[in-house]
Amino acid sequence: MKISKRIRVFGKVQGVFFRESMRQEALRLGVTGWVRNLKDGSVEALVQGEEILVQELLQWAQHGPPHARVERVEVEPASNEPALSQFDRKTTE
Repeated sequence: MKISKRIRVFGKVQGVFFRESMRQEALRLGVTGWVRNLKDGSVEALVQGEEILVQELLQWAQHGPPHARVERVEVEPASNEPALSQFDRKTTE
């Protein structure tokens, strides 16, 4: 079953290649969506795909790339989002 989740990742997650690493991990898993930095220092992402694959990406987000220090991850359903066909790295918002 395909699902959509919106996540926010807090901690030392900017300037450590978090967005590009998440994009690469999403491509490896076949998950679609996007990831972007927020001005408050957190990272936001929308992830879509088969539930087991989205869960695997959410587990990856709990630690992120080697230089990240994830303090917490907030996850909420995103059922009203249109289906996406790729995983993009967006600019800071």
